[in-house]
Amino acid sequence: MSDSTAIDARIVQLNQRLKAARLGLQVERRGQKLSLRGTLPPRPGSDRLRSHQQRISLDIPATAAGLKQAEQTAKVIAAQLIQDTFDWRDYLPLVGGGRLHQMDLAEKLDAFEQHFLAQSHTADMASVKTTWKKAYAPYLNKLGAIAQARNFTLTEAIYATVQSTPNNSRSRQVCCTALNALAEFLNLELPTPLKSLWGTYSPSRTQMRHLPSDEEIVRAIAQIPNPNWRFVYGIMATYGLRNHEVFFCDYAALEQGNSEATVEVLPTTKTGLHEVWPFYPEWVEQFNLREICLPPVNTDLTQTTLQRIGQQVTAQFRRYKLPFSPYDLRHAWAVRTIHFGLPDTVAAQMMGHSVAIHNRTYHRWITRRDQQQAVASALSQSQMSWQG
Repeated sequence: MSDSTAIDARIVQLNQRLKAARLGLQVERRGQKLSLRGTLPPRPGSDRLRSHQQRISLDIPATAAGLKQAEQTAKVIAAQLIQDTFDWRDYLPLVGGGRLHQMDLAEKLDAFEQHFLAQSHTADMASVKTTWKKAYAPYLNKLGAIAQARNFTLTEAIYATVQSTPNNSRSRQVCCTALNALAEFLNLELPTPLKSLWGTYSPSRTQMRHLPSDEEIVRAIAQIPNPNWRFVYGIMATYGLRNHEVFFCDYAALEQGNSEATVEVLPTTKTGLHEVWPFYPEWVEQFNLREICLPPVNTDLTQTTLQRIGQQVTAQFRRYKLPFSPYDLRHAWAVRTIHFGLPDTVAAQMMGHSVAIHNRTYHRWITRRDQQQAVASALSQSQMSWQG
């Protein structure tokens, strides 16, 4: 009797056991691999609305050991079907191959990274890679270390990782975001939603930082002897750009003497293509911004990241002992537009973030502006009524 004939005979016996248990699934041999067949929900993207006969490729070898594994998988799937928790994502091949139900934690984390990066379009891949390295990878690495060191289940390790971050902190919020995305990818139902553990952190707390005055910004540029880094400083102060955005702009309007002196942030940056106007316009000439002279920073995103580029700007601010950070210039620009009365929707678009984030981050100054406008309007109407 050949090996294949012997395996087929064992498959017949296995299917008899599955039928006697009324599991509704059968094992099949397809070449040298095993599959399951039964009435299953529609696959993702299918136009079918009801469950129908389908196969699940198990990617399990047709051996005696493989049959034991296939039988156990059949029991698990049957239970999932009864509990209405079956999810095709557990059994379909992922990017790079492999199936979630066969992976250990390290392999699942690697599959999640590939899935995360695969969701990006080529234009914003650099931004996605930066987000992964800065916001996801640190907490997923910590998760893996905690699970291994303490012999925790994945769910236990997730909560332990969250609890390892400070309460009511940005790191707690970012950690919860990363681990929640992992749980969704793994189709893992957590008993306590991670959002309930975020705490009370809010970006609006950045309102309390001391922002440089316009006079301080003008004085500080004199501390920078290098004209290239003076240009970076001047551009950030005048246009409210992020550190890395300075190196990914179209400066044609500036070079050509355009009266509006706008710059266009290119789509390779964190938030995609957007146009920015200067506030103050007179700083364009005062800071000599029509002469584009960027420092020789590596901007090849196949060799570096947006985060590393931004870190070089921060390092130069420290080197020249400037009394504030690059992001203080950006926040000062945003507050300046509020004092000018620029609509929040327009300012948010020029800063490359949502109106909701803009209003939350700059709530204190926006509220003050709106109150001033309301008081001025009320006083004006009162004066007109008195004169009438």
